[in-house]
Amino acid sequence: MMDAIYLLFGQGRSLDPLQMSLRAIAVFVIALVMIRISGRRSFGQRSPFDSVVVILLGATLSRAIVGASPFIATVLASLVIVVCHRMLAWFCMRSHAFERLVGGAEREVYSNGAFNEHELRAALMTQSDVRESVRQKLGVRSLDEVAAAVLERNGEVSVIRKER
Repeated sequence: MMDAIYLLFGQGRSLDPLQMSLRAIAVFVIALVMIRISGRRSFGQRSPFDSVVVILLGATLSRAIVGASPFIATVLASLVIVVCHRMLAWFCMRSHAFERLVGGAEREVYSNGAFNEHELRAALMTQSDVRESVRQKLGVRSLDEVAAAVLERNGEVSVIRKER
């Protein structure tokens, strides 16, 4: 079993392009899972899906720049990361369930004059976080003018004003 892993993923610094590409796929999936676990608030305005590409490309391409890994293999591994991102985006466009799995879903954390505690807990948010967003977006201290607050997939809170 270990021989197969060493054959596929290599060992040490002597990796061929296929081994680096297989490592890139594995790290892409691992990073996406980790970012999904940590929550969307960890990465601000990017979706976890997009954050994976930014992090991995930065880390992978830096190895080519400093010569820590073979240049061609590093560039190919980076290309695999970008292709994975494009393929996942393509699948997300064609499957709502897959899109929800990869990108998450919006959470209505406040509506009809009440906080949704279940959604707040799931989003790792507090009522104070929502109030802060209301102050920033509407410039008011009270929730009296707020119809709803929604934690979007990109981590931003959208505040919907009540109709007058």
